[in-house]
Formats: sequence, structure tokens, C-alpha cells
Amino acid sequence: MKIIPAIDLMDGQVVRLYKGDPKQKTVYSDNPVEIAKKWEANGADMLHIVDLDATLGIGSNLSIIKKILEKISIPVEVAGGLRDESLILDVLKVSSRVVIGTLAFKDKELLKKLLLSLGPEKIVIAVDHKDGEIVIHGWQDRTGIKLIESIKEFLEMGFTEFLLTNVNRDGTLDGPDLEFLEQACNLEKTNVIASGGISNVDDVKDVKGKNAFGVILGKALYENKISIEAAKKV
Repeated sequence: MKIIPAIDLMDGQVVRLYKGDPKQKTVYSDNPVEIAKKWEANGADMLHIVDLDATLGIGSNLSIIKKILEKISIPVEVAGGLRDESLILDVLKVSSRVVIGTLAFKDKELLKKLLLSLGPEKIVIAVDHKDGEIVIHGWQDRTGIKLIESIKEFLEMGFTEFLLTNVNRDGTLDGPDLEFLEQACNLEKTNVIASGGISNVDDVKDVKGKNAFGVILGKALYENKISIEAAKKV
């Protein structure tokens, strides 16, 4: 299972939000490049970099993301506000993969086009949800779409990589949502990255027990409740 630290960017700073609420923000660093190099040195398998300003439609941290990618050699997946083809292709010039959320639910034709040109390994579908209902636009808008049904639809299209976040757990340290994770991982040909709620090594063990492809470490990592080294020993 891949151990994947998250670097969430807002105004050029490394932050964590509570349940995706920009009003409940904790700043952990003014130097995202140094944080990325630190997690790489500590043994991270991949980095998950999120442009929160782009997600919320209030700005961009793309120049900083490109600086980070110049300084590290491990794989990186980039997320946040990737809602048009030119931006996605631009990001993929420097990153290993892109994470697509809102676009995946709003423009299926463009999504199919991207799948044909890029291949499934380059595109991670973000299935962000609140207790089984998909949410989009930086987790602000409910869709009425059921989580597992949406994953099945993307599987039929040819996608295999998924990022699964229960928004109600994100940034809470309340433990991962194992129920929906298990349902998603039980679907054939899914590589599911679990995100949200991780607070300690036992949570990582629980996620691994559901056959997740990877796990995102966020707040617990930044608040020294877990280390990359300890997570990798799992």
C-alpha cells in the first residue's frame, strides 16, 4: 500500500482545512518546497498536492507546484480545480498523475477524450462524498449521485484509479470511513486511495485491511501523530 502525504496549498502556504471549510484553516508552513523535500526524504511513496485556491475558484498555486516538482523525484499527483483540458495537459507535463473531480461529473465527453489520449493510469477520479453522496466544486455542492454507483460507471468507462474522501472525516482525526472504503475496494479493477480521518498507525492498518491501493496522510502527519516511517512498516 502506498503511503502518500498530502500538501494542501492556499495562498502559497501549506495548510489543512477542517471538513473542507476554508474558514477553518490551519497553516503549517510557508515553504511548500521544503515540506515536499522533507516528506520525500522520510520515505513517501508519492505526494498528493492539492491547489485549494484553484479548487475554490479564488486563485492558483500552479507556479509553486511546478517549483516543488523541479526539486523532488518521487511520483506526484496534482489535484484541485483541474476543470479544463489545457490546464490538465499543462499539469501533466510535470506531474505523474492528475486528480479530476468536478469535471468528471460535469463533462463526461471530455473525460472520455482525456482517457483515450492519456490512458487510465494518468487520471485519478476523485469521488468525494458526504456519507455516500458525491459532492463537487470544492465539496460545496451536493449532486444526489450515489458513491458506489458513480464508481461503477467510471469503471465501465475504463478508469481504474480513484481517490475516496468522506468529507465529514477530512481533517478531523476521527478515523477513516472503512464502510464505504470496503465497498469501493471490493469492486473489481479498482485502485482506491483512502483519504480523510487518519489519526494513527492503527488507522493505516485498518485501511490496508480493506485492500486500499494507498492512503493519504494529512493532519496526523503535520501534527506528529503519525510518521511516514511508521506508516510504511504497516
